[in-house]
Amino acid sequence: MSYKQMDNNFSFTDLSLADCLEHNRSVSRMEKINAIINWSFVESLLLKHYTVGKNVEGAAAYPPLLLLKCLLIQQWFHIESDPELETQINDRISFKKFLGLSFDQPSPDHSTFSRFRSRLSKNAMAKINSEVLLQFTSKGLTINEGIAVDARLVQSASHPLSKERLQEEKLKKQMPEGQVDKNGNHLKFSRDLESDWTVKNDVAHFGLKEHASVDVKHGFVLATEITPASHHDSPYLPLCVAGSCHNQEPIKKVFADKGYFGKPNREFLSLNKIEDGIMRKATIGTKLTELETARNKAISKVRYIVEQYFGLSHLYNKAHRARFPKLIKNAIDALFRQMAFNLFKASRILKTA
Repeated sequence: MSYKQMDNNFSFTDLSLADCLEHNRSVSRMEKINAIINWSFVESLLLKHYTVGKNVEGAAAYPPLLLLKCLLIQQWFHIESDPELETQINDRISFKKFLGLSFDQPSPDHSTFSRFRSRLSKNAMAKINSEVLLQFTSKGLTINEGIAVDARLVQSASHPLSKERLQEEKLKKQMPEGQVDKNGNHLKFSRDLESDWTVKNDVAHFGLKEHASVDVKHGFVLATEITPASHHDSPYLPLCVAGSCHNQEPIKKVFADKGYFGKPNREFLSLNKIEDGIMRKATIGTKLTELETARNKAISKVRYIVEQYFGLSHLYNKAHRARFPKLIKNAIDALFRQMAFNLFKASRILKTA
């Protein structure tokens, strides 16, 4: 097996359409992104972590960078399904131009996108996101002035079972006799067994939770983590901070709401010489002082930036609901969303020649 060769010798039809694309807003947006990123470094990381196409035998595979760009298009243009993504690439010349496909070259099949997403590990996507952020810093953007950490609830991809029934299904799945049916075939549960219940503001939620950290200066998403909904926010602050360290420069300050207030997080920040920007919370028998109240208001004006990311991804990418039943696939989807968001934001900040 090897990689398919993309035809960069464009036909007369392609050249004839060039003038039509000159003032196309989609083309302009994607050309700005191409101008701020060195894709060769991203491709080298992909080739280290994506093994498909390296064997001599078998049919030629699509280059992983092409597939990565396809999934970025899916995020930027809010395309809800892989079959629809295939249709849109075949239909829109602007997409083919960004992907380096000539007018007569078809899109990869929608099943190829699904397989690519499944084969690309979470670790690989985290490294690619880190490479993208490092390229931004090499162009003079800072990402370590301060970060805001927060979490949001994400609805399950499927309708919930009752707590009791869910536990029964989990136990069945763990038992050897519960993993196959009477014909010896592996059982496929239709319910999302990695989601669970939590209660917020007296309302029950079934699903997952996305924890994220965002750079407070430019709004870049630095780290994201997906967990079952019942996991408390507070223990994930150190993980988000560690995931936000993309270069040798230390993070100067961490902003977070009252949900992260507590001795473990304060000690973590102190130990790592990071300024504490966690909002204070009143305890039993102790009210906040005027100074603490004023401090909380000041912090809330800074940490809104992570809520802004959640709101935009909720509005445009329907990120309030999980796309997949499996937690790991949703985690990788969140990393694709992070990369797409950061590239689009940087294209609006950085000046291109």
